[in-house]
Amino acid sequence: MTQTDAPSPILIVEDDPAILELLAEELEEAGYATLGVGSAEEAIATLSHSRVAMVISDVRLPGMNGMQLLERLRDEDDPLGFIVITAFGTIDQAVEALKLGADDFLTKPLDLEAVREAVYRVLEHRRLAERFRRHAPPRHFHGLIGESEAMQALFHDAARLASRDAPLLVLGESGTGKELLARAVHAESPRADGPFVAINCASIPAELMESEFFGHVKGAFTGASDHRQGLFQAARGGSLFLDEIGEMSPDLQAKLLRALQEKTIRPVGAEREEPVDVRIIAATHRDLERAIETSAFRSDLFYRLETFSLRIPPLREREGDLEPLITALIDKHAEAQGVDIRGIEPAALEALLAYPYPGNVRELENAIMRAVTLADAGEIRHADLPERLREQAAERRRDGAAAGGLVAAAQGQAWPSLEEVERRYIRKVLDATGGNKRRTADILGIARRTLYRRLEEE
Repeated sequence: MTQTDAPSPILIVEDDPAILELLAEELEEAGYATLGVGSAEEAIATLSHSRVAMVISDVRLPGMNGMQLLERLRDEDDPLGFIVITAFGTIDQAVEALKLGADDFLTKPLDLEAVREAVYRVLEHRRLAERFRRHAPPRHFHGLIGESEAMQALFHDAARLASRDAPLLVLGESGTGKELLARAVHAESPRADGPFVAINCASIPAELMESEFFGHVKGAFTGASDHRQGLFQAARGGSLFLDEIGEMSPDLQAKLLRALQEKTIRPVGAEREEPVDVRIIAATHRDLERAIETSAFRSDLFYRLETFSLRIPPLREREGDLEPLITALIDKHAEAQGVDIRGIEPAALEALLAYPYPGNVRELENAIMRAVTLADAGEIRHADLPERLREQAAERRRDGAAAGGLVAAAQGQAWPSLEEVERRYIRKVLDATGGNKRRTADILGIARRTLYRRLEEE
């Protein structure tokens, strides 16, 4: 894992020159620039005139210790990434370091690969947090947010079709924002000053659908004690949004088709038809063409609606939209709940960006709403996210570990490997020098960082 374009050096604070040199060599081999100092006071002086990417600090230092340095730096407006290292690590000390804001806690003797991975992870987290903090205000279209090419094309088409008065069909998976798009079309249309009436066809019992849509007259059926207007009358002069139109019964589909063609309706129990002035915007997540094949949906109604249609892409097809959506939804729910969210923990942002969202924007918004509600001290943390987001990240880590185990098993053999022979020889030389690693490295003709790596691999 390498990093070749780090703009600023990593500051290493370590009073042991051998370990300082080892860490510097390891990180520079990975492509990072480094600065090394032997005390917290020197670190503070360096930071006063130099920009660094992050800090790696030992705990035991002359004068101010590493934990005090961490606490001092965390008081800054834009704190640096910080990794704590110590030869005397305890659980309590690790907890204290993390509470003070450390990004990671490593113990000696150092696993050099773990150091590289921790540095990469901290810098990546900080990069994500910086992108979130500096993200430009997202581009809106009447409540819809999208900077991707797919969404910009959708906004353009929606604005063009808004001026037409023909029926419109909105297609898209559940949770993509079909009603929001319907409202946007209405707001852009000449009917914007009229009512926008929305109904979910799946929520109305079949026996009440006709009355709900067209109204009824007094005495039309048992319980009809008065005249009642339906959705078409309520939406007169505006737009009627029929969500999940694929759930509408075939009989009602026929009456809806007639209303579209004739621009008239007949309330239940009425003797005469009456004119209506309504634009129909229908939506569904179902495959209506397949429903036609099974006679669940009328082909003539489909072709009438499908003449003008818009498809909202699922979130997985909207490259570049996730970050502005997260930003906008945090602002939205923070304002609604009256809380001040100043930032998001890098690990939380990473989890939000990595999750696939089968429930689309609705699932993302529910996750953000929960996180804002649980956020403490003005920051959304990884623990504030729904369990499924956190669990998926854990599964990815477990899958990676399992894959590594399979590779190792496939490479197993009865005879010692070359690597094993090398480790045994290194151990013999180390024993002969009384454990002196510098002398051992000199005898073997290898760098101390290489010796450390070989020993940690045992």
